[in-house]
Formats: sequence, structure tokens, C-alpha cells
Amino acid sequence: MQRKAYVTGTAALLAALLAGCTSGSSGGDDISDKNADTGTSTVAAQPGKYLTLPEPCGAVSQNTLDSLLPGIAQITDEEQRDKAYAGTATLTYDTDRKVGCHWKVESTDATDRLSVDFERVVSYDNAISDDNEAQTIYTRRETAAGIPQSAPPSATESESPSGSPSGSASGTPTPSPSSSTSTSPSESAGTSASTSTTASASASASIPPADLQPRTLADLGDEAYLDDQLSGSGSTAEQRTVTVVFRTSNVVVTIEYEEQPMATGTVPDSKELQDRAQNLAARLAEALNS
Repeated sequence: MQRKAYVTGTAALLAALLAGCTSGSSGGDDISDKNADTGTSTVAAQPGKYLTLPEPCGAVSQNTLDSLLPGIAQITDEEQRDKAYAGTATLTYDTDRKVGCHWKVESTDATDRLSVDFERVVSYDNAISDDNEAQTIYTRRETAAGIPQSAPPSATESESPSGSPSGSASGTPTPSPSSSTSTSPSESAGTSASTSTTASASASASIPPADLQPRTLADLGDEAYLDDQLSGSGSTAEQRTVTVVFRTSNVVVTIEYEEQPMATGTVPDSKELQDRAQNLAARLAEALNS
């Protein structure tokens, strides 16, 4: 009787253990299946090439500053000259995202200003790459500046067949009756001719030729444009501002170069300022890609 009770108890214990193992195995299968069903992979958009930005005030060499800011070499005080070369950094709270520097130099002939800004674009949308986000920002700026998408008309298209501006057969205005009564015909003609020549020269200097007007630029970064604006007239000297903006990967670079002559009526040369700004842009693009 005792042996029979022992066998019965052992059988009950084995049955309980088998039931527990079966239950644990079933639960493990459920967890495994659940993980397999919910496991997904998301491919993030390509990150930009640049993770940092250059030190802006050191990005422009001293020789380049000598070319862009002619008055800087005229500063006799050594401490002031060194300060002018050093430039002034733009206030920023994240030097990995946006930095800039600007210079201002006054000379006996003109006041020149230069600013350089770097912006590193980072997309917070996994579906949009840093490059695409930078391209959107660049395109928005180009559109806001009103840069034409096609080449501007040549200078000859705005002239009459005789070579004089349209609307005037000879380019010399007819003397008014009041001026002819107070001066002799020869004096009136001379005064009118002189006035016409001065006005023509001023207009010619104020409006750059077709190939120097605002436009997109090739062979500079991934995309680029140049803007040329003139402000001031009458009693103030003309100030010309040349802006070059280019994008390389996820970095957008902006250069603003201004010149305001001291003498009233003097107009800064458009080609000279544009050449200087484009040369600086090419150097910065090369430095970024090195």
C-alpha cells in the first residue's frame, strides 16, 4: 500500500512539470511572433557633407583683404591696422550651424565694407536630405533677390539703329526757349551738349552692361548667383553693393561687398567690384572642398 501511494505521487509531479513546460514554450512563441510582426527598418535621408564650419574671420587672407579693402593699407597706426585685418565676428549662438565676419575700412577715396557668412543646413526630416534642404533655402533666396533665369538683353537691343538711345534721334536735347533768350545760340548749344554728356556718362556708369547685370553663375559650388545694386543719388554718393551667394552640398555661403565713394556723383565700377567678389567666392569654395 505504501509503494502504490509513492508511484501515484510521482506520476502527479511529472504531469505538473510537463504542463508547466508546455505553458512556457507557448508564451515564448507568442513573444517571438509579436517581435517579428512589429520589426521594421527606416532608411534616413543622406546627411550633408559638412559637419562643421570654418572660422569666418580667418577664412579671408590678408592679401585678399588688401585687394577688397584698398584703404586698409593706408592705416598708419599698427594696432588699428591689425584690428581692421582681424574683422568683427557676427554674433551667433551655434558656431556649428551659422558663422560670419565683417570688415569696414575708410580711406580718402571711399568706404569699403565686406561681410562673409556661412550657414550649415541640417534637415530634421528623415525623408529630406541636408543637401535638399540647403537647396530649398538657396532657391528661396535667389527668388527673393529677383535673379533672372535667362540672360539679360544686350546693350545694343536698347539702342536705335543709328546707335543713339531709343527715343532720341541725336542723343542731344533741344535747348528750351527760356535758355535761348538768356544766352546766345552757341552758348546754349554748348551747355546742352555738356549737360547731355554728363547725364549720359552718369547713366552709363550707373547701369552695368548686360553681362554684368544680376545673374546666375556657373562653375561656383553646386549653384550660385550674383546681384549688383546701386543706391544713393543727388546729394549723396552712389553706393554699389555686390552680393554673391553660392551653395556647396549643405553649406550656403553669402558674400556682400560694398563701396561708397567720398566724392558726390562718383559711381563705383561694377566690373571691378564683381571681379573682386567672385574671386573671393572661388577661394572660399576651394577652401571648403579641400
